[in-house]
Amino acid sequence: MLKKGVMIMVAALSAASGGNLEHARGLNVWKEGPNGPYFHQETVDASKLFTDSIIRARVDGEWQDFHVRALPDGFFKWSSESRLNYLKDMEKGKMPGLAGPHNAMVASCGIRRMDSQFRINNAVKGTGFMPKPETIDTLIQLLESTKDSPVIQKLRVLQSLYEEPDRWFDRTKILSLELYTKPEFETGTFLNEMVNPAVAIVYLDYPSYEVKAIAQLLHWNDPNLTDYEKKVVKYGNLIHSYFHGEFPMFITVIYHVIEVYNNTPEKEGRGVRVIPPLP
Repeated sequence: MLKKGVMIMVAALSAASGGNLEHARGLNVWKEGPNGPYFHQETVDASKLFTDSIIRARVDGEWQDFHVRALPDGFFKWSSESRLNYLKDMEKGKMPGLAGPHNAMVASCGIRRMDSQFRINNAVKGTGFMPKPETIDTLIQLLESTKDSPVIQKLRVLQSLYEEPDRWFDRTKILSLELYTKPEFETGTFLNEMVNPAVAIVYLDYPSYEVKAIAQLLHWNDPNLTDYEKKVVKYGNLIHSYFHGEFPMFITVIYHVIEVYNNTPEKEGRGVRVIPPLP
Protein backbone atom coordinates (compact mmCIF):
# COMPACT_ATOMS: atom_id res chain seq x y z
CA MET A 1 0.00 0.00 0.00
CA LEU A 2 1.30 3.47 -0.88
CA LYS A 3 2.07 5.82 1.97
CA LYS A 4 0.20 9.12 2.17
CA GLY A 5 3.16 11.20 0.95
CA VAL A 6 3.66 8.94 -2.04
CA MET A 7 -0.04 9.07 -2.87
CA ILE A 8 0.10 12.87 -2.90
CA MET A 9 3.11 12.75 -5.23
CA VAL A 10 1.28 10.32 -7.56
CA ALA A 11 -1.79 12.57 -7.62
CA ALA A 12 0.35 15.58 -8.49
CA LEU A 13 2.10 13.69 -11.26
CA SER A 14 -1.18 12.40 -12.65
CA ALA A 15 -2.55 15.91 -12.86
CA ALA A 16 0.51 16.92 -14.87
CA SER A 17 0.24 13.90 -17.18
CA GLY A 18 -3.43 13.89 -18.08
CA GLY A 19 -4.80 12.02 -15.05
CA ASN A 20 -2.83 8.79 -15.37
CA LEU A 21 -2.46 7.43 -11.81
CA GLU A 22 -0.14 4.67 -12.99
CA HIS A 23 2.79 6.96 -13.70
CA ALA A 24 5.97 5.03 -12.97
CA ARG A 25 7.51 7.81 -10.87
CA GLY A 26 4.83 7.16 -8.24
CA LEU A 27 6.01 3.57 -7.78
CA ASN A 28 8.91 3.00 -5.39
CA VAL A 29 9.59 -0.67 -4.68
CA TRP A 30 13.06 -0.29 -3.17
CA LYS A 31 13.92 -0.66 0.50
CA GLU A 32 17.22 -0.30 2.33
CA GLY A 33 18.49 -3.41 4.11
CA PRO A 34 21.62 -4.28 6.09
CA ASN A 35 23.26 -5.66 2.92
CA GLY A 36 22.09 -2.90 0.59
CA PRO A 37 18.94 -2.01 -1.34
CA TYR A 38 16.38 -4.66 -2.21
CA PHE A 39 12.74 -5.11 -3.17
CA HIS A 40 10.09 -7.68 -2.32
CA GLN A 41 7.47 -8.45 -4.95
CA GLU A 42 4.07 -7.92 -3.34
CA THR A 43 1.98 -9.20 -6.26
CA VAL A 44 3.03 -12.88 -6.14
CA ASP A 45 2.37 -15.43 -3.39
CA ALA A 46 4.18 -18.76 -3.79
CA SER A 47 3.17 -20.22 -0.40
CA LYS A 48 0.92 -22.89 -2.03
CA LEU A 49 3.33 -23.78 -4.82
CA PHE A 50 4.70 -27.03 -3.39
CA THR A 51 1.56 -28.16 -1.54
CA ASP A 52 -1.15 -27.41 -4.12
CA SER A 53 0.76 -26.52 -7.33
CA ILE A 54 -0.79 -23.06 -7.16
CA ILE A 55 0.91 -19.72 -7.68
CA ARG A 56 -1.24 -16.89 -6.42
CA ALA A 57 -0.82 -13.54 -8.17
CA ARG A 58 -2.43 -10.11 -8.41
CA VAL A 59 -3.19 -9.91 -12.12
CA ASP A 60 -5.10 -7.02 -13.68
CA GLY A 61 -5.71 -5.64 -10.18
CA GLU A 62 -7.28 -8.85 -8.80
CA TRP A 63 -5.79 -11.69 -6.74
CA GLN A 64 -6.18 -14.99 -8.60
CA ASP A 65 -5.05 -18.61 -8.22
CA PHE A 66 -3.10 -20.10 -11.14
CA HIS A 67 -2.36 -23.82 -11.41
CA VAL A 68 1.17 -24.39 -12.64
CA ARG A 69 1.55 -26.83 -15.53
CA ALA A 70 4.41 -28.87 -16.96
CA LEU A 71 5.95 -27.90 -20.28
CA PRO A 72 4.76 -30.44 -22.88
CA ASP A 73 6.98 -33.11 -24.42
CA GLY A 74 7.29 -31.20 -27.71
CA PHE A 75 8.58 -28.05 -26.02
CA PHE A 76 10.92 -29.92 -23.70
CA LYS A 77 12.37 -32.04 -26.50
CA TRP A 78 12.88 -29.03 -28.79
CA SER A 79 14.49 -26.93 -26.05
CA SER A 80 16.84 -29.57 -24.66
CA GLU A 81 17.94 -30.92 -28.07
CA SER A 82 18.51 -27.41 -29.44
CA ARG A 83 20.63 -26.47 -26.43
CA LEU A 84 22.60 -29.70 -26.75
CA ASN A 85 23.26 -29.03 -30.44
CA TYR A 86 24.38 -25.46 -29.69
CA LEU A 87 26.90 -26.71 -27.14
CA LYS A 88 28.26 -29.32 -29.56
CA ASP A 89 28.62 -26.62 -32.23
CA MET A 90 30.43 -24.36 -29.77
CA GLU A 91 32.80 -27.20 -28.97
CA LYS A 92 33.70 -27.15 -32.68
CA GLY A 93 34.18 -23.38 -32.62
CA LYS A 94 30.82 -22.47 -34.17
CA MET A 95 28.68 -19.87 -32.38
CA PRO A 96 24.91 -20.47 -32.27
CA GLY A 97 22.40 -18.14 -33.91
CA LEU A 98 20.02 -15.87 -32.02
CA ALA A 99 16.90 -17.97 -32.70
CA GLY A 100 16.12 -20.89 -30.42
CA PRO A 101 15.26 -21.69 -26.81
CA HIS A 102 17.66 -19.25 -25.11
CA ASN A 103 16.36 -15.92 -26.41
CA ALA A 104 12.74 -15.34 -25.44
CA MET A 105 10.54 -12.37 -26.27
CA VAL A 106 8.73 -11.45 -23.06
CA ALA A 107 5.59 -9.32 -23.38
CA SER A 108 4.26 -7.59 -20.26
CA CYS A 109 1.76 -4.88 -19.40
CA GLY A 110 1.45 -3.08 -16.09
CA ILE A 111 2.64 0.49 -15.57
CA ARG A 112 4.03 3.07 -17.93
CA ARG A 113 7.55 4.29 -17.42
CA MET A 114 8.40 8.01 -17.35
CA ASP A 115 9.74 7.96 -20.91
CA SER A 116 6.70 6.28 -22.48
CA GLN A 117 2.99 6.80 -23.13
CA PHE A 118 2.41 3.01 -23.09
CA ARG A 119 2.06 0.38 -20.37
CA ILE A 120 2.80 -2.49 -22.75
CA ASN A 121 6.40 -3.66 -23.17
CA ASN A 122 8.32 -6.36 -25.01
CA ALA A 123 11.94 -7.36 -24.47
CA VAL A 124 14.25 -10.22 -25.41
CA LYS A 125 15.42 -12.12 -22.32
CA GLY A 126 17.79 -15.02 -21.91
CA THR A 127 15.99 -18.05 -20.50
CA GLY A 128 16.99 -21.48 -19.28
CA PHE A 129 15.85 -24.58 -17.48
CA MET A 130 15.10 -24.57 -13.78
CA PRO A 131 16.51 -27.30 -11.49
CA LYS A 132 14.08 -29.48 -9.58
CA PRO A 133 13.96 -28.75 -5.83
CA GLU A 134 15.60 -32.13 -5.19
CA THR A 135 18.45 -31.53 -7.69
CA ILE A 136 19.28 -27.85 -7.17
CA ASP A 137 21.89 -28.51 -4.45
CA THR A 138 23.65 -31.07 -6.64
CA LEU A 139 23.69 -28.75 -9.63
CA ILE A 140 25.00 -25.80 -7.61
CA GLN A 141 27.79 -28.01 -6.29
CA LEU A 142 28.55 -29.29 -9.82
CA LEU A 143 28.80 -25.78 -11.27
CA GLU A 144 30.85 -24.43 -8.38
CA SER A 145 33.33 -27.30 -8.57
CA THR A 146 33.86 -26.90 -12.34
CA LYS A 147 33.46 -23.14 -12.92
CA ASP A 148 37.23 -22.65 -13.28
CA SER A 149 37.67 -25.61 -15.65
CA PRO A 150 38.68 -25.21 -19.30
CA VAL A 151 35.87 -24.12 -21.62
CA ILE A 152 35.66 -27.50 -23.38
CA GLN A 153 35.12 -29.28 -20.08
CA LYS A 154 32.44 -26.79 -19.04
CA LEU A 155 30.62 -27.28 -22.33
CA ARG A 156 30.63 -31.03 -21.74
CA VAL A 157 29.30 -30.57 -18.21
CA LEU A 158 26.34 -28.64 -19.64
CA GLN A 159 25.90 -31.24 -22.39
CA SER A 160 25.58 -33.96 -19.76
CA LEU A 161 22.67 -32.07 -18.19
CA TYR A 162 20.76 -31.56 -21.46
CA GLU A 163 21.21 -35.22 -22.35
CA GLU A 164 19.01 -36.08 -19.34
CA PRO A 165 16.79 -33.01 -18.92
CA ASP A 166 13.96 -34.75 -17.06
CA ARG A 167 16.44 -36.02 -14.48
CA TRP A 168 17.59 -32.52 -13.55
CA PHE A 169 15.03 -29.90 -14.54
CA ASP A 170 11.57 -28.80 -13.44
CA ARG A 171 9.12 -28.62 -16.34
CA THR A 172 6.81 -26.21 -14.52
CA LYS A 173 9.29 -23.32 -14.53
CA ILE A 174 11.51 -21.28 -16.83
CA LEU A 175 14.44 -19.40 -15.31
CA SER A 176 15.75 -15.98 -16.29
CA LEU A 177 17.65 -12.95 -15.00
CA GLU A 178 16.74 -9.26 -14.96
CA LEU A 179 20.13 -7.88 -15.98
CA TYR A 180 19.74 -4.12 -16.07
CA THR A 181 17.39 -3.10 -13.26
CA LYS A 182 18.81 -1.37 -10.20
CA PRO A 183 17.44 1.35 -7.89
CA GLU A 184 18.56 4.15 -10.23
CA PHE A 185 17.24 2.47 -13.40
CA GLU A 186 14.28 0.13 -13.90
CA THR A 187 13.42 -1.66 -17.13
CA GLY A 188 9.89 -1.70 -18.50
CA THR A 189 9.76 -5.47 -18.01
CA PHE A 190 10.71 -5.16 -14.34
CA LEU A 191 8.13 -2.44 -13.61
CA ASN A 192 5.37 -4.33 -15.41
CA GLU A 193 6.14 -7.65 -13.70
CA MET A 194 6.22 -5.99 -10.28
CA VAL A 195 2.77 -4.47 -10.82
CA ASN A 196 1.12 -7.11 -13.04
CA PRO A 197 3.15 -10.38 -13.13
CA ALA A 198 1.31 -12.08 -16.01
CA VAL A 199 3.51 -12.38 -19.12
CA ALA A 200 3.54 -14.00 -22.55
CA ILE A 201 6.84 -15.55 -23.66
CA VAL A 202 7.43 -16.29 -27.36
CA TYR A 203 10.35 -18.21 -28.92
CA LEU A 204 11.42 -17.50 -32.50
CA ASP A 205 12.25 -20.89 -33.96
CA TYR A 206 10.76 -23.83 -35.80
CA PRO A 207 8.83 -25.20 -34.00
CA SER A 208 7.67 -22.04 -32.23
CA TYR A 209 6.09 -21.96 -28.79
CA GLU A 210 4.35 -19.38 -26.62
CA VAL A 211 4.28 -19.73 -22.83
CA LYS A 212 1.93 -17.70 -20.64
CA ALA A 213 3.33 -17.48 -17.15
CA ILE A 214 3.44 -15.73 -13.79
CA ALA A 215 6.74 -13.92 -13.24
CA GLN A 216 8.21 -14.16 -9.73
CA LEU A 217 11.06 -11.70 -9.13
CA LEU A 218 13.72 -12.44 -6.52
CA HIS A 219 16.35 -10.02 -5.20
CA TRP A 220 19.37 -11.52 -3.47
CA ASN A 221 19.21 -9.05 -0.54
CA ASP A 222 15.54 -9.69 0.22
CA PRO A 223 15.33 -11.00 3.82
CA ASN A 224 11.94 -12.57 3.02
CA LEU A 225 13.34 -15.15 0.59
CA THR A 226 12.81 -18.79 1.52
CA ASP A 227 15.78 -21.17 1.58
CA TYR A 228 14.64 -22.57 -1.77
CA GLU A 229 14.37 -19.08 -3.31
CA LYS A 230 17.88 -18.24 -2.10
CA LYS A 231 19.14 -21.35 -3.89
CA VAL A 232 17.30 -20.33 -7.06
CA VAL A 233 18.99 -16.91 -7.00
CA LYS A 234 22.37 -18.57 -6.44
CA TYR A 235 21.86 -21.09 -9.25
CA GLY A 236 20.51 -18.51 -11.72
CA ASN A 237 23.52 -16.26 -11.29
CA LEU A 238 25.95 -19.18 -11.20
CA ILE A 239 24.75 -20.72 -14.47
CA HIS A 240 24.90 -17.29 -16.14
CA SER A 241 28.48 -16.65 -15.00
CA TYR A 242 29.40 -20.27 -15.80
CA PHE A 243 28.60 -19.64 -19.44
CA HIS A 244 29.25 -15.90 -19.91
CA GLY A 245 32.03 -15.17 -17.41
CA GLU A 246 32.06 -13.56 -13.96
CA PHE A 247 29.32 -10.99 -13.28
CA PRO A 248 27.87 -9.26 -10.21
CA MET A 249 24.60 -10.56 -8.80
CA PHE A 250 21.46 -10.05 -10.86
CA ILE A 251 17.75 -10.17 -10.04
CA THR A 252 16.43 -13.68 -10.72
CA VAL A 253 13.08 -14.37 -12.40
CA ILE A 254 11.06 -17.58 -12.16
CA TYR A 255 8.45 -17.88 -14.90
CA HIS A 256 5.81 -20.25 -13.54
CA VAL A 257 4.25 -22.05 -16.52
CA ILE A 258 0.45 -21.68 -16.73
CA GLU A 259 -0.41 -22.16 -20.43
CA VAL A 260 1.52 -23.27 -23.52
CA TYR A 261 0.64 -22.67 -27.17
CA ASN A 262 2.09 -24.12 -30.37
CA ASN A 263 2.63 -21.14 -32.69
CA THR A 264 4.34 -23.12 -35.46
CA PRO A 265 2.86 -22.11 -38.86
CA GLU A 266 1.61 -25.62 -39.59
CA LYS A 267 -1.76 -27.33 -39.42
CA GLU A 268 -1.35 -28.55 -35.83
CA GLY A 269 0.14 -25.22 -34.71
CA ARG A 270 -0.96 -21.69 -35.56
CA GLY A 271 -1.59 -20.68 -31.96
CA VAL A 272 -3.23 -23.91 -30.73
CA ARG A 273 -3.26 -24.27 -26.94
CA VAL A 274 -1.45 -27.50 -26.14
CA ILE A 275 -1.34 -27.52 -22.32
CA PRO A 276 -3.37 -27.53 -20.23
CA PRO A 277 -6.21 -28.92 -22.38
CA LEU A 278 -9.06 -26.57 -23.05
CA PRO A 279 -12.00 -26.92 -20.61
